[in-house]
Amino acid sequence: MRQTILAKRYAKAFFAVGREEGKSEAYSETLNALGDFLGKYPEAMDALTNLLYPMELREKVMAQLISELQADQYMTNFLNLVVQKRRAEILPEIGAEFQALVDADQNVSRGTVIAASEISGELQAKVQTTLENITGKKVILTTEIDPSIIGGIVAKVGDLVMDGSIKTQLAGLNESIKGSE
Repeated sequence: MRQTILAKRYAKAFFAVGREEGKSEAYSETLNALGDFLGKYPEAMDALTNLLYPMELREKVMAQLISELQADQYMTNFLNLVVQKRRAEILPEIGAEFQALVDADQNVSRGTVIAASEISGELQAKVQTTLENITGKKVILTTEIDPSIIGGIVAKVGDLVMDGSIKTQLAGLNESIKGSE
């Protein structure tokens, strides 16, 4: 819980800088790329967080990452501060919180469509339009395949869940049959 609170604080502070500079989207992409990299390569995260390594070495590792990311001076200062304050382990969370702030600022919601098999672009567009009408926000969807839902789709945006899966319909039918006995 404490890590989430810290991540929100760092994200909120850096979001203010990004918004002022007009680079909040670019900063979000950079933070997410860095978070993905650190998740994919735990040895890089270890190099930034392990207290057995001297601070100079951790700063050099971050400098190399900054160089690869081609980060501007504000991003460089922010990432160096995170390492110096020994908060590098929450960089992926900071990226997620920063993205949430950018989305809220741009009136965007992110959602997921889960289907038993690949869905067509036309169906995805219809689902997206429907969700945009319901939420009043621009919706960005990702798709997932889950054969266990048998058929139909499940659409999730924030707290809104629209479950039109055959699995759920069968479960409802099963409950109504049990209830009538």
